[in-house]
Amino acid sequence: MKKTLLPLLAASLLAATPALAQDAAATTMPADGIWILNSLLFLMGGFLVMFMAAGFCMLEVGLVRTKNVSMQCTKNVALFSLAGIGYYLIGYNLMYPLGNWTYGSDETGGYIGAFAVAVVEAVSADGMTTQDNASYASTGSDFFFQLMFCAATASIVSGALAERIKLWPFLIFTFVLTAVIYPIQASWKWGGGFLDTQYGFLDFAGSTVVHSVGGWAALAGALLLGPRMGKYTNGRINPIPGSSMPLATLGMFILWLGWFGFNGGSQLAMGTIGDVADISRIFANTNAAAAGGVLASVLLTQTLYGKVDLTMVLNGALAGLVSITAEPLTPTLGVATLIGAVGGIIVVFAVPLLDKLRIDDVVGAIPVHLFAGIWGTMAVLLTNGDATFMGQVIPIAIVGGFTFVASFVVWLFLRITMGIRVTEEEEMMGLDAAEIGIEAYPEFGKGSQFM
Repeated sequence: MKKTLLPLLAASLLAATPALAQDAAATTMPADGIWILNSLLFLMGGFLVMFMAAGFCMLEVGLVRTKNVSMQCTKNVALFSLAGIGYYLIGYNLMYPLGNWTYGSDETGGYIGAFAVAVVEAVSADGMTTQDNASYASTGSDFFFQLMFCAATASIVSGALAERIKLWPFLIFTFVLTAVIYPIQASWKWGGGFLDTQYGFLDFAGSTVVHSVGGWAALAGALLLGPRMGKYTNGRINPIPGSSMPLATLGMFILWLGWFGFNGGSQLAMGTIGDVADISRIFANTNAAAAGGVLASVLLTQTLYGKVDLTMVLNGALAGLVSITAEPLTPTLGVATLIGAVGGIIVVFAVPLLDKLRIDDVVGAIPVHLFAGIWGTMAVLLTNGDATFMGQVIPIAIVGGFTFVASFVVWLFLRITMGIRVTEEEEMMGLDAAEIGIEAYPEFGKGSQFM
């Protein structure tokens, strides 16, 4: 009996080895089952990424002052909704021409998709074969999943420009970003466009396509918007503490959780043993990178400042997550931890660097999403043999140049036509009172009836 079981056990262990996950792609599952599992992956990944909207919101409201909390809540709810409408009306088919998953397979790369309204068709797996595993899922699940990435890009901008931007110019920019800017550049990679076909650019889940794009858009806005009153005076940098570190920490943990859908769902298929093994590795590596970012920022802030800085630790976790997003499958757990740790180190040095340049980023979005996003995209070279140095650097520059220039033009137009910054009096008063009319914590307000 034992002699019979030992070979079977050895064969099972060999098949389960992560390094051979890609070789386990063959399956006897019916086409309908593959189609269902692929669609399910998109839907589960999508609602995890959707929950990241709550994470961004809680992180931001914790890092702004009490007088601006309602404004951040409003912006995050509104931007998510605008992304849904803009991506439906324009963005989806700019990114994936006419919803065609095989865009790029029959073409040699493109530069822009189609201006058309997204249509979620009632499709099935009829005629599908097991070889189509990574190419078939319901249109609705694909649209839903991709929309969540689009919305996440806009959320990055919100926190960087907090406490001094007007509501309506921000919302107009959000619509342009999610309907036009993000989808065009995303089509160059994920829509089978020229960065994919001509450069062999590798960005698994969006260190560049999502995170650095949000960072470039935020940087353009921050330069034109200027710093908050009192942030930089007489050559000094004056820290402005946030309203709630518990809320900011909660936001970080929500984002950490949502990232499993962000990276895991980007496998785009769950119909084979190999796919599920890969998704499992992606989850493990994603978690390891976040842990590496936390520990690196804890140790570095203790060394540099004599005390651990919680805001740096929170952003260290997020920077670790951003860093592993470009390639969460091929690293080992140890390498993933180191990649994330470098992201945490980048944040600790980049935040004071921006302050020296008098670029006011309220939540640290630019160091986390732009700087760590660039690092993560280049880190693909460490573990993926298909990546080339120029194939990563040139697309990073192209996407960055396009996004920054396009965003700068839109922000400049808004500043000239309607203004993008509140008045000094309104900024002193707080945007909850000036722009929203509802204080987040009225019992603590100066005019509270409870005082």
